[in-house]
Amino acid sequence: MRVLAHFTPGDKVRELLAPESDWLDVRFCAEDDDETFYRELPDAEVIWHVLRPLSGTDLERATRCRLVHKLGAGVNTIDVDAATRLGIGVANMPGANAPSVAEGTVLLMLAALRRLVVLDAATRDGRGWPSDPALGETVRDVGSCTVGLIGYGNVAKRVETIVTAMGADVVHTSTRDDGTPGWRPLAALLADSDVVSLHLPLTEQTSALLDAGKLALMKPGAVLVNTSRGAIVDERALSAALREGRLAAAGLDVFAVEPVTPDNPLLTLENVVVTPHVTWYTADTMRRYLAVGVDDCRRLRDGEHLVNLVNEVAVAPD
Repeated sequence: MRVLAHFTPGDKVRELLAPESDWLDVRFCAEDDDETFYRELPDAEVIWHVLRPLSGTDLERATRCRLVHKLGAGVNTIDVDAATRLGIGVANMPGANAPSVAEGTVLLMLAALRRLVVLDAATRDGRGWPSDPALGETVRDVGSCTVGLIGYGNVAKRVETIVTAMGADVVHTSTRDDGTPGWRPLAALLADSDVVSLHLPLTEQTSALLDAGKLALMKPGAVLVNTSRGAIVDERALSAALREGRLAAAGLDVFAVEPVTPDNPLLTLENVVVTPHVTWYTADTMRRYLAVGVDDCRRLRDGEHLVNLVNEVAVAPD
């Protein structure tokens, strides 16, 4: 079975796949290498997709493809409607990256709360001592905060476990009242939370969900963390709120345009800590991804039911 894996592997990835080499022919392609991608695409029976958008035009060129398997949960970068029309299954891996994204979320949360980037730079430049007296008035312990989780899926629940163990009070919101004591309507959550963390898919309903009006509802001096999708936040409005001091800081792993452009105003702000959409990207997550991806390829080969299909397609066996 021919698989087009749309990412650059390390040695450990190749080692994990080596035992399957007698039946699984995995061809790797860097996400920015369109020449290799389009050369390999017509022969691919399965595509292991990461982040580079997969359009309907791309899928039409994948004439042998029977399955696009997202390495992750969000399928907004795949033209699912086109895949369905072409009889191509689309599957994802909900929960596989949740441990890593949750830890990455807390990492950004702490870095933003504790002004890590500014203090690191000051220390390296010999400006760390004497300590800035403003630290005692601006830096927060997460255990003394109310943390608001927008979205309450696998990642959010893991974040809740971690920060609750650190002493934080946690509230959450989702599309409807789930009956738990911590549920809040969005406006109330924004008003009550010292830290707001986003854990939503990007849909028509969530695009620009946190616009200028919603950001204005947040507590003065609050922190925003986003490890879900950049376009859920109005970046222009967020930049203004951070620049004017209405929000204390932000920790961002995702941006509306990726790779993030050098002229994005968020990159100029000292009270923003950023990473390049990598909170999911650990050796442990890759091991889980490959286990699920190989299992579904085996199911496809053997004519068995595929797991986590997000579209209704009768995928033909090998």
